[in-house]
Amino acid sequence: MDTQQYEEFPCDICGMHDAVEVPHAREYTGGQPVHICMHCGFVYVKQRRSAGAIADVWSDQIFGSGYTAAIPAVQARLTFVAEFINEKLKLQGKKVCDIGAGEGDFLDMIRQSRLGASVFGIEPSKKNCERMQSMGIENFIGTAEEYAVSSYKRAFDIATITWTIENCQSPRKMLEIVHDLLSDGGHVVIATGSRILVPFKKPLSYYLGKNPSDSHSFRFSARTLEALLAVSHFEVVSTNRYIDHDILCVIARKKSTQEQIPWSGDNYLDVHHFFERWHNETALYYPSEQQ
Repeated sequence: MDTQQYEEFPCDICGMHDAVEVPHAREYTGGQPVHICMHCGFVYVKQRRSAGAIADVWSDQIFGSGYTAAIPAVQARLTFVAEFINEKLKLQGKKVCDIGAGEGDFLDMIRQSRLGASVFGIEPSKKNCERMQSMGIENFIGTAEEYAVSSYKRAFDIATITWTIENCQSPRKMLEIVHDLLSDGGHVVIATGSRILVPFKKPLSYYLGKNPSDSHSFRFSARTLEALLAVSHFEVVSTNRYIDHDILCVIARKKSTQEQIPWSGDNYLDVHHFFERWHNETALYYPSEQQ
């Protein structure tokens, strides 16, 4: 790792530096460490490059290697999120911004007549934005950080972050940007994998991989996601049944930056023990999947 390109970050929720490594993580990541905050239990990568450099990994390497949302598993999870939002907030006539919009599949889904949202995408991949443009979906080519300093000035009712907040440089910065682009009383929707402090759903080798670790710096439990939202001035109003579902989907309402929202994270020892057991379960049931 070229340390000149990397910066070390404290915990993105509580701001503390004390952390322990996720046990056995280096065995699955090719030697790259992942940490657990000793104060709030958040799982994160300390060493990260710039937001633009991380976006380039996704645009050039991951999407460039053939990743696509046009497969049944991804379409299914996007459909779930669309229906969950519509059930809780009603999408008809709402102005929706999707951050990390990918190829535009989610936006295309929610703009159809039955759901009826007015959509806009923020996406760093030029190729993906060209695809959205061909579909008639208005978009901004760049990261959320670049959008924030651009000439675009508009307010949205809902901002969606689907399988994207894990992959940014700073989730606090992303949610600060979201807070600014939402109308008063607007909502942010975050969808991510439900993997931590829930029943094991896959071998650990399927969760921790050898891509650059800062391309997926953040891994959430329900409590740490709620905590991140609270310190970013969002109050959770709806959460799906994540305990036995692959998806953790949380809807939170924008609150005043002067309002303090109570939160609690996870006990870091519980998280540490969870990963120990996950490693052991992988060895027991999927020995061929160990690295």
